[in-house]
Amino acid sequence: MARFTLPRDLYHGKGSLEALKTFQGKKAMICVGGGSMKKFGFLDKAIAYLQEAGMEVRLFEGIEPDPSVETVMKGAEAMLEFEPDWIIAMGGGSPIDAAKAMWIKYEYPKITFEKMCKVFGIPQLRKKAKFCAISSTSGTATEVTAFSIITDYAKGIKYPIADFEITPDVAIVDPELAETMPKKLVAHTGMDAMTHAIEAYVSTAHCNYTDPLAIFAIKMIEEDLVKSYNGDMEKRDAMHDAQCLAGMAFSNALLGIVHSMAHKTGAAFADYGAHIIHGAANAMYLPKVIAFNAKNLAARRRYGEIADYMGICNKSASDSEKVRALIAYLRKMNDDLNIPHCIKNYGADSYPCEQGFVPEKVFLERLHDIAVNAIGDACTGSNPRRPSVEEMEKLLKCCYYDTEVDF
Repeated sequence: MARFTLPRDLYHGKGSLEALKTFQGKKAMICVGGGSMKKFGFLDKAIAYLQEAGMEVRLFEGIEPDPSVETVMKGAEAMLEFEPDWIIAMGGGSPIDAAKAMWIKYEYPKITFEKMCKVFGIPQLRKKAKFCAISSTSGTATEVTAFSIITDYAKGIKYPIADFEITPDVAIVDPELAETMPKKLVAHTGMDAMTHAIEAYVSTAHCNYTDPLAIFAIKMIEEDLVKSYNGDMEKRDAMHDAQCLAGMAFSNALLGIVHSMAHKTGAAFADYGAHIIHGAANAMYLPKVIAFNAKNLAARRRYGEIADYMGICNKSASDSEKVRALIAYLRKMNDDLNIPHCIKNYGADSYPCEQGFVPEKVFLERLHDIAVNAIGDACTGSNPRRPSVEEMEKLLKCCYYDTEVDF
């Protein structure tokens, strides 16, 4: 028996933020990030709509990119004081992910972060509040997923919280919010969405309900992402739908080791000022993981199906040729989006980045621990090929140096 879970209601299209005025409740807490929602007027609109619905509204602001355990605990304390019956998370993946974790702690104040991270082990929610997610970026799709990513900076590890209980009750996918994204964010979130769709399609947990969502999202992203990056707002709007479809797919089909590796490298070098942005990590690792997974015959066939659907090679070609064409296409897409091909170049002169870059010596010193942590990540179990620690180390080296994958 399998399960397929999505938000009960999904409002989409321009102006769908207005759905907030139909909500029924007494108190709403809005969780937001660094200020873009306020800057562009969307936060004021959300407050006004909720007040029109008769609710008292309080804000929890300043949720950082890659939210920390400490932020989650502070937010939960604020909720326990205010006692909202609606939690409204608004912005990119970070405030929505943080608010999901806060929601768990709000409903169960004694639960530890370690217990929250037990895969599909969250107790029943909605005893105190319902949850609405409003996405402003076109990539994480956390507005429709059963996942949240929280960072323990003391350990330098991102932890996925995975449970259908944290699937939002309501998702609002209003493309007007996504039109405000800066260019680099368009690139990173877009490749995050592409990775979601491809990993969902080849996941060991894929099914007839997830495949159509994943494959159609891939085709939309192929057609729309680069043009969105280059300023086409119609394509930007389409990408907001595409990433949501990818999210519906992976929330139910799960992911693979691209995400395992991204989770475990993202904050691993933060003490050197090298924070690898999640979407960029996925973009760099995806071609390497495809080559690794393609040793599995079933995965190779499904990658070939993706290449066929994208129309990037002759359908009479062998599956191996189709895999090579898919890898080449994704590398070209990274070039078009100004994303580097490897960790070594991330933040270097070829890719200006205010967050620095990862020194080779430090990478090699931490390689074994990163590999062990990546294998233990919740996303590894549904990858089509299970790597050993040695294989994961070799794969991570390929991702650092941009060398060929040969296993």
